[in-house]
Amino acid sequence: MALGSRVFAAILHAPPALTRDVDVQRDVAVAAPDGTSLLTDLYLARSREPLPTVLMRCPYGRRAVHGLSARMFAERGYHAVVQSTRGTFGSGGQLDFDSEAADGRAAADWIVARDWSNGEIAGFGASYLSFTQLALASTKPPQLKAMAIGVWAAERRAATYPGGSFALDRALTWTYVIEKQERSRLAYMRMGRALQPAFGHLPLIDADTLATGHPVGFYRAWLEHDQPGDPYWAATDFRPVLRDLGVPVTMIAGWYDIFLPYMLADYQTLREHSQDVRMRVGPWRHSSPDVLRYGFRDALGWFDTHLRHQPEPRHDPVRVEVMGGGGWRGLRQWPPPASSQRWHLQPGQALATAPPPACEPDRYRYDPADPTPAVGGSTLSQNSGPKDNRALEQRADVLTYTSAPMGSALEIVGPVSVELHVASSSAHTDFFARLCDVDPKGKSVNVTDGLLRLTEGGPRQVRVDLWPVAHRFGPGHRIRLQVSSGAHPRYARNPGTGEPLATAASLKAADQAVYHDPERPSAVLLPVTTSEMPS
Repeated sequence: MALGSRVFAAILHAPPALTRDVDVQRDVAVAAPDGTSLLTDLYLARSREPLPTVLMRCPYGRRAVHGLSARMFAERGYHAVVQSTRGTFGSGGQLDFDSEAADGRAAADWIVARDWSNGEIAGFGASYLSFTQLALASTKPPQLKAMAIGVWAAERRAATYPGGSFALDRALTWTYVIEKQERSRLAYMRMGRALQPAFGHLPLIDADTLATGHPVGFYRAWLEHDQPGDPYWAATDFRPVLRDLGVPVTMIAGWYDIFLPYMLADYQTLREHSQDVRMRVGPWRHSSPDVLRYGFRDALGWFDTHLRHQPEPRHDPVRVEVMGGGGWRGLRQWPPPASSQRWHLQPGQALATAPPPACEPDRYRYDPADPTPAVGGSTLSQNSGPKDNRALEQRADVLTYTSAPMGSALEIVGPVSVELHVASSSAHTDFFARLCDVDPKGKSVNVTDGLLRLTEGGPRQVRVDLWPVAHRFGPGHRIRLQVSSGAHPRYARNPGTGEPLATAASLKAADQAVYHDPERPSAVLLPVTTSEMPS
């Protein structure tokens, strides 16, 4: 294992180890408040004095990456504890989101009662491991002294229902992983083939059985509790906790991560309430190895400052990588100062800063029986991140609007939105907008996007909030806006009938219109951070 940690440390570019002498104790049973046994692995640095402890509570197993991470912390001045959450990898009970707060607090109290603990704890880990950190923080444990949050947000519902739709790809992919990870080593290899029929199945309430072979309670609960304000989500909405968190927190996010806008909102809440927080955002998707590679080094430095009381290096509150070759940039705040620049949809599929002339609307037909497919973007599957969109843009149900080649670089950093004047033959429909960077050879790569689900008919102006971004359109590149009515299965297709999400089984096509004339000037609003304006 020591050799493995050396290799892992090299991959992560971690600082040198302080010791290789680590005592590993596996399958220690720690009792939850209701008596449920939670299996726990300990990585104890062999030292005479008690040390601070890094806690990782995880549903994905205690070995492999998480065990290596724990050993690396133990080799660098900490004890480390990896605990399997209930219902996973030998821990008793069933997976239960609402139990994570009490279970985490029991683990934290157990740790500080050991003679090897100095009474201080740090939370570490991305995705669900960040959820368990926030759950623990909600109990106000006095021993929690620092947190390292990655690719997760304080509210679960928002990422489950982005834009009012349902994140089908994310929901079914995670369901499949949780249900299969302990049953089959080949589950990940078979995942794509296993999920495709489920993604296309109606009603959605039965898609879990098609994917995994049996009904899955938490997946069905997500579908059945689809309305905003449903009490089902309240116990794990930790946004109120952020206002007086009282724990220094460092955050790692990705431009193509499924939690990006909600993490940035969490950062703003923390800053507005004078909490000790910093944020790093890279060009990563949710499962990118760089999230761990960057996140471990970031967390180790943060913990050294707040638990080992080493001098804190000077750092910017926010650091972002500007995609498109802009490099890393330090920011004093999020979002940074920027001018909102309107790029109007034009006749002839053009995009320009000039107001549009009088013209007819563009029209297309959206058929949920042949839904517009997702190409790249923010999902849990391999179909995530930046992708070539040229084949997608040839579909009849996708409109595109493209600028002239840029005479000089244009940099945008911050939130992006699209104002569309639309009409639909259906009261129940979606509008999906995507910003792309088209290189001089014509390759169109998605930069950011967003979807809005509508539940009332009639012509109207709508605002589609695309996800925040930092991107540089280089000289000779063109800006392209896509408009369509879906990105299936990233967003569950809108059946067009108004039936309940979980049980809808009928499909109804919609005829869509997008207006862009002087009275109805549809536009994309870009947060321009350079002084150079397009010609």
